[in-house]
Amino acid sequence: MTSKHYPRLALLAACAALIGCTGQSDEPVAGSAVAHSGDRDTGSADAGSSNAAKSNVVVLGDPSLTSGIPGEGDLSAEEIKAWVDEPANHEVLDFSLPVGLAAATAQISGVDENALTRAKIELGRQLYFDPRLSADHTISCASCHHPHEGYGKHTRFGVGIRGQEGGRNSPISYNRIVSSAQFWDGRAATLEEQAVGPIENPIEMGNTHEAAVETVKGIEGYALQFEKVFPEEGCTIDTIGKAIATFERAIVTGPAPYDFYDRMKVYRNMDSEILEDERANDPEFAAEYDALVKAAEEHPMSESAIRGYELFFSERVACTACHAGANFADEKYHNLGVGMEVDEPDLGRYEVTENEKDRGAFKTPTIRNVEFSAPYMHDGSQQTLEEVVEWYSKGGHPNPNLDEKIKKLDLKDQEKKDLVEFMKACTGDFPPVETGRLPAG
Repeated sequence: MTSKHYPRLALLAACAALIGCTGQSDEPVAGSAVAHSGDRDTGSADAGSSNAAKSNVVVLGDPSLTSGIPGEGDLSAEEIKAWVDEPANHEVLDFSLPVGLAAATAQISGVDENALTRAKIELGRQLYFDPRLSADHTISCASCHHPHEGYGKHTRFGVGIRGQEGGRNSPISYNRIVSSAQFWDGRAATLEEQAVGPIENPIEMGNTHEAAVETVKGIEGYALQFEKVFPEEGCTIDTIGKAIATFERAIVTGPAPYDFYDRMKVYRNMDSEILEDERANDPEFAAEYDALVKAAEEHPMSESAIRGYELFFSERVACTACHAGANFADEKYHNLGVGMEVDEPDLGRYEVTENEKDRGAFKTPTIRNVEFSAPYMHDGSQQTLEEVVEWYSKGGHPNPNLDEKIKKLDLKDQEKKDLVEFMKACTGDFPPVETGRLPAG
């Protein structure tokens, strides 16, 4: 039996996806567009130009989806009208997820009810960054979930209107396309529901849904878009939520060094003679394999990260008991003992379900791009990934509802460092995003 009988299909799929995802420009984004909170901006705002040919077949993360309507300054009514008059911008996207996250395709949520289009993503982008949704026009979705801060907020708690603090750390708003229930406690059943919740929260945006809708309706550029994007519904709080949720679903993490390393694993374990025989006798296989090797070499994992990889997936450390699947999140709720030492702890999921087993349980966050979204845990009590690993090493804080998966690990110092390096190796590029260019008015 030769290698083509078992890894060949995996190689074909991996190579096609890897080559497709590594072909993005390395040019910095024009204007105020940003890729992520690091220094590796990718893509170009020109990618969204209405003069460029557009396909409805895309890999999420494509710069043309999130780089905004081309131009500078406030969006004029003329620019917006030209944009919404383009039929291609209203075609339902035939999308796929980028390498790594693509393994979570079965978890995709919400798009059957709320299809992705370029025009809807762009409308959602504008609303996401627009502080006019708040009562005093000072707070936007991005105030607590900004791309410069890993789509979270680098404060312990979220900070809303008039400087008010909430009681929980701002959760990240990327990779939401593979997540259903939202918030740390899962109280929002959909991303659409989550998107509009903060608008009427008195310590977040401090507005009413009715007032927010009237504000949006009164801005000509928004009125033009809602008429074309939601012709049967127009501008309502529900369509505002649909637009914002659509934009958030377009924000996904690109391939990480972990993904390239993991996809080479089957070939590292192959008999070398079989592998070389295939390469020598099958030029197509050789070209595909060499492309995969090149991609892995261009996105290397350090020796420390590789050791962390082995620990992370080991039975002894068992991080995947909760950080499972392609997004490293099981979409479940767990009591880690965080904050349970105080007299009146935050009860998390219990406040939604009133089920005793949910006391102090909070939703598992992804570790993809986690290095950008400090501080950590639902209460922002841990400032660094090193502190997070130390928490798990000691087995959390004992309490009657401590999750059975939490065990004392007694990790060695080097093992702790290796786990942190592995988490950092799960970092891929965010798509470039235009943070300005809002409708004038």
